[in-house]
Amino acid sequence: MDIQVNDIVTLKKPHPCGSRDWEVLRMGADFRLKCMGCGHQLMIARSKLEKNVKQVKKSLEK
Repeated sequence: MDIQVNDIVTLKKPHPCGSRDWEVLRMGADFRLKCMGCGHQLMIARSKLEKNVKQVKKSLEK
């Protein structure tokens, strides 16, 4: 899966705030994601993220 820093990923299940979109802040064995709805940040394992991604929107900043 081709996910880069600053990309927006849409997950299958929504966050409790209602948003499904997350910004990728850090990559590696784990990803740091920031909710686009409320700003909450979390770390998630690469395998779990790749299983739950529905869509990847590329960032314009490169």
